[in-house]
Amino acid sequence: MKTARHAAIVELIRQHETLTTEDLAELLKVSKETIRRDLNALQTQGKIIRQHGRAKSIKRDTHDSGDPFSARLKSHFASKADIARQTLPWISAGMTIALDASSTCWYLAKQLPDIDITVFTNSVRICQELAKWKNIQLISSGGLLQRKYACYVNPAIISQLKELDIDLFLFSCEGVDKDGVLWDSNTYNAEFKSLLMKRAAQSLLLIDKSKINRTSEIKIGCVEDVVLVISNQNA
Repeated sequence: MKTARHAAIVELIRQHETLTTEDLAELLKVSKETIRRDLNALQTQGKIIRQHGRAKSIKRDTHDSGDPFSARLKSHFASKADIARQTLPWISAGMTIALDASSTCWYLAKQLPDIDITVFTNSVRICQELAKWKNIQLISSGGLLQRKYACYVNPAIISQLKELDIDLFLFSCEGVDKDGVLWDSNTYNAEFKSLLMKRAAQSLLLIDKSKINRTSEIKIGCVEDVVLVISNQNA
């Protein structure tokens, strides 16, 4: 019965693209607790993606299936702010750091002290946040603005990075599966992250526990590629 229900869930999500836990419980005439257990299992198997009280289908051929930045800001915001706070001891004067366009890194930007560091980012919102400081040198990747994700896409970023020695890259992602593979939901941010992980001397992954054992559309690297994972998993 469980196997048949799992297959039904995957098919329903494929048809509707996204459904809430309540939707699935009503459609399949089971409890929400049963659906939650089913979704956890299906997510671990890489068959669906769980996001904020709902599940959605995995579409490997798309580059635009992630949640808007504005929605991500509201999700697990207290945990993200705490995770960001834990990274501050890694940052000191004289460093060049890179931040991705994740909401977790935006919370980090809000907590950065106004010290002599260089920050490189593809995030519009982080640029807006750090523009008020006097001592932080701010470098934007520039390029085409993707409003949904509040990030820039710049085909010339490889040339741009030749002029920068990145000491530390701080980033988040859509999920880390049971094999330690890092996943993201759109190519705009995934390509930036993959490139910076290779270019930076060290990388830190900032991720809340809701994204552990979760997959998405695009592989961006492995846990072995980062020096530390900062999470609230044990909180």
